[in-house]
Amino acid sequence: MKVDGKSMRTIWPTEDGEAVEIIDQTLLPHRFVICRLTTLDEAAHAISAMQVRGAPLIGATAAYGVYLALRGDASDKALDAACSALLETRPTAVNLRWAVDEMHSHIAPLAVEEREAAAYARATEICDEDVAICRDIGINGLPLIVEAAKSKPESTPVNILTHCNAGWLAAVDWGTALAPIYAAHNEGIIVRVWVDETRPRNQGAALTAWELGQHGVAHSVIVDNAGGHLMQRGQVDMVITGTDRTTSQGDVCNKIGTYLKALAAHDNNVPFYVALPGPTIDWTMSDGIAEIPIEERNGDEVKWISGRTAENQVVAVDVTPKGSPVANPAFDVTPARLVTGLITERGVCVASYEGLAELYPEQAGQKIL
Repeated sequence: MKVDGKSMRTIWPTEDGEAVEIIDQTLLPHRFVICRLTTLDEAAHAISAMQVRGAPLIGATAAYGVYLALRGDASDKALDAACSALLETRPTAVNLRWAVDEMHSHIAPLAVEEREAAAYARATEICDEDVAICRDIGINGLPLIVEAAKSKPESTPVNILTHCNAGWLAAVDWGTALAPIYAAHNEGIIVRVWVDETRPRNQGAALTAWELGQHGVAHSVIVDNAGGHLMQRGQVDMVITGTDRTTSQGDVCNKIGTYLKALAAHDNNVPFYVALPGPTIDWTMSDGIAEIPIEERNGDEVKWISGRTAENQVVAVDVTPKGSPVANPAFDVTPARLVTGLITERGVCVASYEGLAELYPEQAGQKIL
């Protein structure tokens, strides 16, 4: 995708292989800063501090984190320690574990002197694979928007509501939930995106709106509680969100507040789609509400909000009474019954085991009842 007209990804290795560079997403939209990661600790911090976020990008960063860890010491002990440290950074997004397990299984059988180069190559492949997967999610989701456009008067936009950020900033490129939107925009279909602000970290207002604006896609930022109102008034044609973990039965875990959007969509007969790459499916889980670990993040994310003043200074302000306790669950689970369809790199399916197994038959044997 593009930043100031220049195509770029969210993560890339330096030409000399000495480091990996990322866009520091904690500073957007007010400052565009590229950070250099040179060690395992820096990669782990980037994930836990949400300088990088979004399930696919977390996995990609973890893969490069393994590479950075092995540059100085490629022993079994160093490999195991690196994988353990990365797995502790974020508990909910399954792509993290998938990427770390993929790196470990690929590297562990190799001779120590082969591991650094192999880690670099596999991490790069994981990033390239993610780009291809997200591009295909866009291709497979595009017909849904095309069909919606056919029912609209000419020159009337297809109104799509999204929650949190599941665009290219959440992946290596293209994104998940926004990939079909970018594909539609690139095909000349008129779309307008309702961008939930997505408290507490405001990833919608800060990130989704920023990247849509960079790519020239029409959008409006709305408060989180406006979605139901817009659906009641017929101003939402579909909802598309991402997911950090999807169970084998089609339950989806996404940023807190997604479940409420699904309930509103169900009540107003608005299609509710979830876009996801294959590695986001956790075939070992069946009941998302009971089994998916929900990350409880620091309460300061709720208490403090950063923004730009009229004097163009970026400041943080406390919006809660002094001494008030804060709870900050980062995700919720939307049951499969509320999901119209899952948009994957292999096609669109019903949110069920049968639907997923048809697209991923090689995983069918892992069904958990």
